[in-house]
Amino acid sequence: MWRGAVPGQGLWFVQASGEVGVAASVCALQPLPIFSVGVTDVLCEACDQLGWKMPTKIQVEAIPVALQGRDIIGLAETGSGKTGAFALPILQALLETPQRLFALVLTPTRELAFQISEQFEALGSSIGVHSTVIVGGIDTMSQSLALAKKPHIIIATPGRLVDHLENTKGFNLRALKFLVMDEADRILNMDFETEVDKILKVIPRDRKTFLFSATMTKKVQKLQRAALKNPVKCAVSSKYQTVEKLQQYYIFIPSKFKDSYLVYILNELAGNSFMIFCSTCNNTQRTALLLRNLGFTAIPLHGQMSQNKRLGSLNKFKAKARSILLATDVASRGLDIPHVDVVINFDIPTHSKDYIHRVGRTARAGRSGKSITFVTQYDVELFQRIEHLIGKKLPAFPMQEEEVMMLTERVAEAQRFARMELREQGEKKRSRNDDDDDTEEAIGVRNKVAGGKKKKRKAF
Repeated sequence: MWRGAVPGQGLWFVQASGEVGVAASVCALQPLPIFSVGVTDVLCEACDQLGWKMPTKIQVEAIPVALQGRDIIGLAETGSGKTGAFALPILQALLETPQRLFALVLTPTRELAFQISEQFEALGSSIGVHSTVIVGGIDTMSQSLALAKKPHIIIATPGRLVDHLENTKGFNLRALKFLVMDEADRILNMDFETEVDKILKVIPRDRKTFLFSATMTKKVQKLQRAALKNPVKCAVSSKYQTVEKLQQYYIFIPSKFKDSYLVYILNELAGNSFMIFCSTCNNTQRTALLLRNLGFTAIPLHGQMSQNKRLGSLNKFKAKARSILLATDVASRGLDIPHVDVVINFDIPTHSKDYIHRVGRTARAGRSGKSITFVTQYDVELFQRIEHLIGKKLPAFPMQEEEVMMLTERVAEAQRFARMELREQGEKKRSRNDDDDDTEEAIGVRNKVAGGKKKKRKAF
């Protein structure tokens, strides 16, 4: 086992054999054994239990600087271990000066907030760290009770946090020591700027601030000037890039046969787990119904689903009970699902930078993966922008067009059923005012078409 600390200028670490190594700079230490970056023994053991053997590049760059008490701007491609880069310094500081309401982590999406909370709980389990997730879509009263217990770490989306700061009696962040903004560019793109401004006004100026993102935008630079004091930039990659082990392809197809090509690819790459990105909630739902009608185990995840359904979908996919997750960009940021083999951009992203985040759901933490982008006659310009951004020409994915055309009849029938189910779900929602939006409970339209009774299809 290796251990490390930061005495004086250099960084020292002790090998299992007892030899001591010294490095003048962090960069000289690559590749590093587990956490020779100044992390205490207790946290090293927690990392060991999580299977974190080697610190990633961003962790090597950011952790020693954070432990020296500096503000940080962390720029690294998605899937590079950014959560560990801010969680470990915060937990170490918490060990040195225990205090309630110690750190606040802001995230753009609810799912990412739950994931970060799991990481904090896992890393801090041996030292009794309590964290609370404050996001929309969940009862405010139960959240108020959780905040009254004064957890060490709050992970929140900006909107709901501002709601509690304004309306929950006795809750304030005046003693806060750390502020983290994860996926900062996305927080600002989702028009949370006013909420972030409100939060910055009610937390102490004397705090440490970590700003992490995979892409640096003008808004993030503006935020950096407002919120950080003399920050250190820890950039693992200055240009926008995707992971080396990711095989990226495109297919150029006519728009009207998009569904048929999707079914063909799912059949060709059968046995893998897929994440399919669509541009709208409606298209996500429709495609999920279409695939289920064709016998695929597909499940949707989008913003019009209730929070419980969203977490349910994600957990089923994580547990490998479903092999296909159809999602909007709500799932393109930060979500770490280790076993995603293939990412399909069914609808091409309108912002080129979103492409980097989407394909970053596969080939994570050193594993390999595939991404396939559908390019129709209307998407050529957007696709060229993506190629320009990542600085490489993508190869075409090999296909047998005759085989695709053989699928069109079955797919057309499934499309018809999917449209009917979607319409019926809409009517049911209006009449019951209920968000019954999981395709698992889609009404058996086939039975109705055949003149049978109204039955619910069983979830497999």
